[in-house]
Amino acid sequence: MNDTEVLVFDVQTMEEARLDAAEAWGVDPSDVSLTTLEEDKRFFGFLGKKLRVEARPVAPLSLLRGKSLAKELIALMDLHISPELDESHMINLVGDDAGIIIGKYGETLKAMEFLLNLMARQADEGERIRLDSDGYRERREESLRRLALSAARETSRRRRPTYLEPMTSWERRIIHMTLQDREGIETRSMGEAPYRRVVVWPTGASEREYDRR
Repeated sequence: MNDTEVLVFDVQTMEEARLDAAEAWGVDPSDVSLTTLEEDKRFFGFLGKKLRVEARPVAPLSLLRGKSLAKELIALMDLHISPELDESHMINLVGDDAGIIIGKYGETLKAMEFLLNLMARQADEGERIRLDSDGYRERREESLRRLALSAARETSRRRRPTYLEPMTSWERRIIHMTLQDREGIETRSMGEAPYRRVVVWPTGASEREYDRR
């Protein structure tokens, strides 16, 4: 945490410090942690008191800004969903409409994650924003592992590369990790985001040896 992530305010109330810090950082007030550094009681309390308060974010600012941006997008969609930051620094979208935000094959969730990262990148180069909803990522990871093993078997059988669908960076990482010790094949990422995909190749094969199918 650097110095820009600690602010000190001279205020009348703790709530005032909380709101000022939230506005300065562009985060939700509930994501601001406060500590009283000094309390100055003036004229025996007749004129109130003055507080010196230290404010810190409860998590990395880039993630908290992403959470705030997600809240704004959800409000525009008029969905009953609340963004929550979990222990793994993932923004989990919970609520009655969680299934809607996932979309078919996770496409809505992927699109929202991509958009949030574009928006957040304008403010800072912090930790990448990752979204989950109703346990989708865990189910998706298991599906990707099965897909990776199936592609490896197909590549080994045909001795030709197998091209997978475009995926996000974390999805491609699951494919690479699943097959990293598999004999006879190797994995490569090709293309540009958001169309970047994994290709499962026979070990030692050159791209020139094959026509893409």
